[in-house]
Amino acid sequence: MSLRCDVVAVGTELLLGQIVDTNSAWIGEQLAASGIDSLLQVKVGDNLGRVTAALRNALAEADAVVVCGGLGPTHDDLTREAIAAVMGVELRTDEHLVGVITKMFETRGRYMAANNLRQALVPEGATIIPQTRGTAPGLICPVSTPSGEKVLYAVPGVPHEMKEMLFRAILPDLLARSGEPSVILSRTLRTWGESESGLNERLDGVIARLDEVGNPTLAFLASGWEGLKVRLTAKGDTAEAATRVLDEWDAQVRAVVGEHVFGVDDDTMESVVLQLLRERGWSLGLAESVTGGLVAGRLTAVPGASEVFRGSIVSYASEVKFDLLGVPEGPVVSEAAAAAMAAGARRVLHADVAVALTGVAGPTEQDGMPVGTLCVAVHTPDGTTVRTFRLPGQREQMRQMSVITALDLLRRQLIAGS
Repeated sequence: MSLRCDVVAVGTELLLGQIVDTNSAWIGEQLAASGIDSLLQVKVGDNLGRVTAALRNALAEADAVVVCGGLGPTHDDLTREAIAAVMGVELRTDEHLVGVITKMFETRGRYMAANNLRQALVPEGATIIPQTRGTAPGLICPVSTPSGEKVLYAVPGVPHEMKEMLFRAILPDLLARSGEPSVILSRTLRTWGESESGLNERLDGVIARLDEVGNPTLAFLASGWEGLKVRLTAKGDTAEAATRVLDEWDAQVRAVVGEHVFGVDDDTMESVVLQLLRERGWSLGLAESVTGGLVAGRLTAVPGASEVFRGSIVSYASEVKFDLLGVPEGPVVSEAAAAAMAAGARRVLHADVAVALTGVAGPTEQDGMPVGTLCVAVHTPDGTTVRTFRLPGQREQMRQMSVITALDLLRRQLIAGS
């Protein structure tokens, strides 16, 4: 049986735009990845009557509702009261929760205001989802409606608390209620070098075949300057069966997309590049102008980067390019300048491989080059490759996109030379 689970986010600050509701989007993504339909997301302010009405309206259509927020200790945290009203029961004080909350404040050496014990109030008949990171427990609340038995899940609005409860308690409970003993697995292919519409067009044939078979499903997820994600979600009787489905369609996507796929799941462009260098036994040096050290920052954020990364010369001023890297006098935003920067970085840093970036982030053009121009050179023992790119966006977006664009060019050169 396919369940429908909708989402209600509680908090006046969400309506005023003081906080962006990223929780609902994340919850929707996890429900979809688990094969659970979610057709409606609602935001409602901190008003008991409106929260109660929102929950009743959502339950009139859905089998389950995740309500996020309003479980804190203050007077405007009204989710518990609204759930009790929907269930038609009273709130009771759970003495075990009183002890847990009191002990948490004691162990942290903090004063506990009396209103913190509001978080120990539980609607009669509800099951507690214990807290592991904060003070507000979650709730699993059965609700009898004219159209059948349904369930409300209440989670805190603090993102890391909410996410942990969703994975630990809510998704398993929803899958158990669905009566389907299936296992649902997802795999995300990370890509760079193609627009979302272009990637969609390339995969039209694969998507058409997926629509016919129905399993797995495919979704595109844009992630800014981290690339485009192609997520496959498969269902099977066992984890092994779901994995076989993923393997089959993973291969079909890669056959079409090719080298645009740079990694899987938690891979990043920088972690993939570092691993390729490690496999070749090559060290890496950088010469950065337009990015001002951003590439080095991304690389050194990866554990173990020191095994292959030598360092970066941030040659922001033209004189540094000329004096330190040996760039000839002339335009510094050009393929010739990028090639000379890479050669200089390889020499100065005693690296096997060097990458250089020079460009125009704006707000005005430079050396006759428009804003968004990026020149990248990759200098390896096999030779030098230079490319010019035209990147979109404002200054910071262009600089961030320059990082992954340059690393992707290095990645492709390492693959081609392997």
